[in-house]
Amino acid sequence: MENREFKDHFSQQSQDYALFRPHYPDALGKLLAELSPGTKLAVDVGCGSGQLSEVLANYFDQVMAIDASSEQLAQAKPHPKIQYGQAFAEEIPCVDQSIDLIAVAQAAHWLDLEKFYAEVRRIARPNAILALISYGVFSVDEPHLNHYFKHFYEVTLAPYWPPERRHVDEGYKNLPFPFQEIVIQPPVLEVEWNFYQLIGYMSTLSAVKAATKALGHNPLNVLADALLPQWEGPELPRVIRWPLSVRAGRITV
Repeated sequence: MENREFKDHFSQQSQDYALFRPHYPDALGKLLAELSPGTKLAVDVGCGSGQLSEVLANYFDQVMAIDASSEQLAQAKPHPKIQYGQAFAEEIPCVDQSIDLIAVAQAAHWLDLEKFYAEVRRIARPNAILALISYGVFSVDEPHLNHYFKHFYEVTLAPYWPPERRHVDEGYKNLPFPFQEIVIQPPVLEVEWNFYQLIGYMSTLSAVKAATKALGHNPLNVLADALLPQWEGPELPRVIRWPLSVRAGRITV
């Protein structure tokens, strides 16, 4: 793999990323498989530690999962149907016209899209599917708790989000997308987590890392101290939901 720079916001907390990032719903893998022209081979681009790869493996014969971060890949669990490898999204190690599905989960905003889309056209089978997947700010069923999360994301962390983050909040709808779009209704992304699991997830946010470096202390600790008395016991599980967006297109090459 060529040694060049990429925007790496997550390698330093790769273990936490593997532990605390939510896995995608199984229904998403089923939906993408049904849209694809076949289920022989899918590529998960920017796979991290495999949160989407494992879901795709339930519906595709093989999944090639690539990421530019060796630290992230080191946290992925071995799977007989998943081939993990270090590679850039703009240099996908696949032969021409061989892929049924190209999926990018929570990573499209970091890519050189012009070069990536050229690779997509090269490796895609006729009528293959490209899916750009993202999820925004989570919520719980209790409005008084959501107030804490909203303030933390929109006020406390506001100066520390990378500029590309806005594309996630927009569901990638304003990214260039020169393919035949398919409107789909994505399934719900939700988990049941206790207080510690939720704080663990929030510790993986790139803006938390940037804020901690800039401020000299971790602002998540302040939130946790304020939130804990409102949780009614740290081991109590609550349903956490994210707005899941899928921008899908068919590649007619």
